[in-house]
Amino acid sequence: MADLLYRTEDIPSEDLLDLFVETKQDREIIELIKATSPVILVGSRGVGKSFLLRVAEEEMLMNFNLKKILPVYLTFTKSSLIHSSDSKQFQNWMLARLCLRTIRALRKQGFLVTPPTAVSVLTGGSSDVINTKIEAIAAAYEKSWQKPNETVDISGLPSVEHFIDAIEEICSQVGIKRINYLIDEAAHIFRPEQQRQFFTLFRDLRTSMISCNAAVYPGVTSFGDTFQSTHDATFITIDRDILQEDYVPKMREIVEKQLEANSDLLNDISKNGQNFAVLAYAATGNPRLLLKTIAMAPKLSSKQINDVLRSYYLTDLWTEHSSLSEKYPGHSAYVDWGRKFIEGEVLLELQKKNIQYLRDEKNSTCFFWIHRDAPQPVKEAIRLLAYTGIVSEHSQGIKATRSEIGTRYLVNLGCLFALESAPASTAFQIAKRLTPKRMSEYGMNYALYNELLQTVQTFKESDISDVLNRELNKPIDVLDLSDWQKEALKSIQLYTISDILQSDEGKLRQAHYVGEKRARRMKSAALASVYEYLNG
Repeated sequence: MADLLYRTEDIPSEDLLDLFVETKQDREIIELIKATSPVILVGSRGVGKSFLLRVAEEEMLMNFNLKKILPVYLTFTKSSLIHSSDSKQFQNWMLARLCLRTIRALRKQGFLVTPPTAVSVLTGGSSDVINTKIEAIAAAYEKSWQKPNETVDISGLPSVEHFIDAIEEICSQVGIKRINYLIDEAAHIFRPEQQRQFFTLFRDLRTSMISCNAAVYPGVTSFGDTFQSTHDATFITIDRDILQEDYVPKMREIVEKQLEANSDLLNDISKNGQNFAVLAYAATGNPRLLLKTIAMAPKLSSKQINDVLRSYYLTDLWTEHSSLSEKYPGHSAYVDWGRKFIEGEVLLELQKKNIQYLRDEKNSTCFFWIHRDAPQPVKEAIRLLAYTGIVSEHSQGIKATRSEIGTRYLVNLGCLFALESAPASTAFQIAKRLTPKRMSEYGMNYALYNELLQTVQTFKESDISDVLNRELNKPIDVLDLSDWQKEALKSIQLYTISDILQSDEGKLRQAHYVGEKRARRMKSAALASVYEYLNG
């Protein structure tokens, strides 16, 4: 079976451009990322936010000698582990990370052979650009979950103003036109205070020599007092259009680029093109979902397709969504109601319509519409469904019956297909006949809204200490790792998320058949899964 890579962090930099399957939307987004104006990429897990940032980074590096724009890619995945007594802990940690990644980027381009004077601002006052005081500050914050009552010494950490001045001075001295920061996993969606600090810093960093771009999840977002979403950045939602003629060929190319010419999977895709198309449509534009379900149905037989659709989209995806309720009790009413609304109302209504539409040889649907004046808690519940990829926003300002205005959404096609008695035989026809002109409508006073309004309470930020400690003690079974990886970790007594965070590669090499290279890969994959899990 082919070893498919479905996380960007698992792909070597030198392979990124070879694996890139470009669409018109992708190219437009990448060009915006490379431009001066700030961009916020919004999308659920696996849609390709990280991949587009990394492709933009590689292209800017290739053209650096010509355009003198230096990309600095950094990820804030470890933000969920920050838990000190410092009220400005997240801002301080962000500044430390920016300093470290800037130094690394400058060093790789050869600008620190003779370091400019202002580099000392980024190192914390030292001329040593390898082992800096700033690195110790960042590491202390990332380990603060172990001793939350200890104070992190931030002496040497520059203020935002000093950081900006240093960057501009360095750029002028070495001939850099602009530094373009590409910030992945920008802010934990369930930590509003982190979001507010992030967006404030994001806005403050905008100068003629500094541009910022960031990737965030859809969900509950707090921008803070100084950031204005309509003026301070361009927000782009990443959604691959399932209605485009080239949708299936592009999704197929994403898979094929990871396969060898004569691989069994490549041959099975060729033999079972329609079954592949069903999985491609079921993924609803999410490459990670496609790659994961392909791995679960390697022969692409009709039986495998039916089994995967029911097991993954009817069970696994919904389990992932419902787990948010346990992890973040403050959101439980939104999470639980959202599932009931989509599972018990929307999907059943759409299925009923499609049965009749297919019988009458009419166009099918996966779309529903919410009135713009629907209660705010309803909108929050829908946004959490978008975070886990169960729904996607299609269009705003859409007229429905009696010319009422609202937002049109589409449900994940896999969830819709999974309701069919024999998905492999009917799903393709549903997908090929889809039209946004047919949609189920839910007005401003839809009866089911009352159930949410009666149970939801004013949102309060959860006690981060309790939430983090509870999650760190969860078994590794909750992580998105292969069965083999989980068994290997358990074999060396790594049973919880906390155990993984405190282990090193030497510990992993104690597992059977795990050498130095595999240990490094396992550690990387395990940490990536941990950070993704903790970030929501």
